[in-house]
Amino acid sequence: MAKMCEICGKKPSFGNTISHAHNVVHRRWNPNLQTVRANVDGTVKKIKVCTSCLKAGKVQKVTR
Repeated sequence: MAKMCEICGKKPSFGNTISHAHNVVHRRWNPNLQTVRANVDGTVKKIKVCTSCLKAGKVQKVTR
């Protein structure tokens, strides 16, 4: 799977970094993804989740 949150669908955003000399460099800002063992439909799976979803409590984490 790509660099995308499996809960909210947050993806990388794209833009330019512009220096003082106005040199334009294309870059991307990736979401802060964490691999988490979560309870998905009654089974334990490893999913990629952004930290804003973790903080909001949208994911039920599983302990070992």
